[in-house]
Amino acid sequence: MAEPKLVEIGLDKFGIVAILLDGNVHAAKIQKVPKTYNIGSLSYTLIPFRLDIFALSNGIEMRFYNYMKINNFLTMVMASILIISCQNKAQKEQSEPESYELLTLTEQDYTLNAEYPASIQGNQDIKIIPRVEGHLIGVYVKEGERVREGQLLFRLDDAAYRATVESAKANVQIMTAELNKAKIEFEGQKTLHEKTFLSDYGLELAESDYSVAQANLTAAKAALTSAHNELSYTEIRSPSNGVVGRIPYRKGDLVGPNIQDGLTVVADNRQMRVYFAMTENEVMQYLSEYKNLDEAIKQMPELRLQLPNGIIYEHPGCVESISGVVDERTGAVSVCARFDNPNGMLLSGGTGKIVIPTELHNAIVIPQEATYSIQDKVYVMKVVDGKAVSTIIQVEPQNNGKEYVVISGLKEGDVIIAKGAGFVEEGEEVR
Repeated sequence: MAEPKLVEIGLDKFGIVAILLDGNVHAAKIQKVPKTYNIGSLSYTLIPFRLDIFALSNGIEMRFYNYMKINNFLTMVMASILIISCQNKAQKEQSEPESYELLTLTEQDYTLNAEYPASIQGNQDIKIIPRVEGHLIGVYVKEGERVREGQLLFRLDDAAYRATVESAKANVQIMTAELNKAKIEFEGQKTLHEKTFLSDYGLELAESDYSVAQANLTAAKAALTSAHNELSYTEIRSPSNGVVGRIPYRKGDLVGPNIQDGLTVVADNRQMRVYFAMTENEVMQYLSEYKNLDEAIKQMPELRLQLPNGIIYEHPGCVESISGVVDERTGAVSVCARFDNPNGMLLSGGTGKIVIPTELHNAIVIPQEATYSIQDKVYVMKVVDGKAVSTIIQVEPQNNGKEYVVISGLKEGDVIIAKGAGFVEEGEEVR
């Protein structure tokens, strides 16, 4: 169908736009569509209307033309919308007061849940790094497997270390023989010295050789012990109870003390440490109520942990420690909480949200949809003598995303508009 040519726009007393297209008059429908136009360095948000034009053919309505798509006629359309807006405003002023959903405020007991992003770590996350170098010849656990302290995890090729042990054993035998020889010589020289057949120098020389032989045997025995230790290090065992993490190496890989990631991580997850950050002001609030940091930690409420799937973890936790240092970059204080993990549901390296409940008494609570914000200020539309009055309020910074706890600006018995306050005009009559 060929695109019609616009000839004239007109308005009737009801604010309906009449479009003259090629000699035919068509009805138009106004719809709200937010639209922002940028002109040079300025940005204008225009009255949110879209103009859809319809034709009537044998009583059947057919949409064939979207006027907002034609940039050449933008000025004419906005002029038409402005006229419609003025007519609607005049009609509104003459009409009866608008009906809105109202809310009469009452004081109530309320549990305010403050949420903090958190990271989860095992009570111990032990990185398993070989103490000697060798080729991996045995992997005896799987990722995610529960292990006991002392359980064999990996084995390295030990042929070279066994040879070192045998060599050290032989060296001990040699040094033992050398010591026996030096001892015999020393005893003989000592007898000759007693009979004045040997000078003092000869005796001292024999005694020195005997002492050297003793030291050599001690060193040989130490080398043997070291060789046995290195041989034992080819069997890598779990240092504690826990769960095996990722295993990036396989049989045949050359591994040693210099690998950065380790063969795996054994996480002791019977109890989990959950780390989160509170602002300096929040920590100071607790400190101001109690004598010291330790007392504040004891008096903090039980914590809940919200998992990434939105489920609240069944076991409550408690604050274990609060850092005494404020991060200069973020202004936050690190907090460590402890949670029991008997079923292994919490995973080391995971994330969640710490939920700290605070019981409030005689609180004024309003829905967030009853408010609107301008810059950093929160407003409500309070109904006073049947008219809407914009009112600035202060609210608790912590909220559940649906409601606000009002600190000031409202009191029990006040009436506010419960929904759509941002669309109500100042002084508008409401009922």
